[in-house]
Amino acid sequence: MNIDLSGKTALVTASTGGIGLAIAQGLARSGARLILNGRNEASVARGLQALREAAPDAQVHAVAADLGDAAGVQMLLDGVGSQPIDIVINNAGTYGTLDFFDTDDATWEHYWQLNVMSGVRLSRALLPAMVQRGWGRVVFISSESARNIPADMIHYGVSKTALLSLSRGLAKRVAGSGVTVNAVLPGPTTSDGFIAMLEKQIAGTDKTLEQAGREFVMTHRPSSVIQRPASTEEVANMVVYVASEQASATSGAALRVDGGVVDDIV
Repeated sequence: MNIDLSGKTALVTASTGGIGLAIAQGLARSGARLILNGRNEASVARGLQALREAAPDAQVHAVAADLGDAAGVQMLLDGVGSQPIDIVINNAGTYGTLDFFDTDDATWEHYWQLNVMSGVRLSRALLPAMVQRGWGRVVFISSESARNIPADMIHYGVSKTALLSLSRGLAKRVAGSGVTVNAVLPGPTTSDGFIAMLEKQIAGTDKTLEQAGREFVMTHRPSSVIQRPASTEEVANMVVYVASEQASATSGAALRVDGGVVDDIV
């Protein structure tokens, strides 16, 4: 399968590291023009360097904007300007363990604004033009935690479950238009934060990162079928496919790249 996104422009939020950067690299290698986004100029500079190392011929424009509130989303939209956006990957989000009874309203609001409302706002702004042109792709990066709610971060799980409702509802709202809307659900993945956590765990031991990753998965996600974390590239491969012409019959779907963590045949 040859995925060719030449002539398409893709906006990937929070794309200066981790899964977001891997998605941006995959889209760029497939020929898409990229709009890179990070919270500040320093992260954007690091992301641009990494992207150009992976895809030297990439056409890329970068916008620094923190999407944790409406003003930050508008800053991103202003930075995009009037250029048509064909693909939107809503990857911006945060996570962290916190007991339900210690999770205050401010924390719930922060997770809701960043994990959910950033995608709501961008979709509201960019979907109408996709519908008018008769082609577009919107992808929400959810999580296996949307279906396998973790007891130690319920606030996170709730925000990721909301993305499944949002993506399905939007797919139905633009039905028949040539625009598809889907959610991708990663499981444990070797993102920058995950690797940093493992490095702390193995400091002073003779364990490798690979060993630590497998142990983490089998301890915390024992239902995993692959019995290891996925790489960011493996998650990105699914997203690039969903963003392609070849995925034109896939819309309103919740596509798992969780290594089989969710024990479900559907």
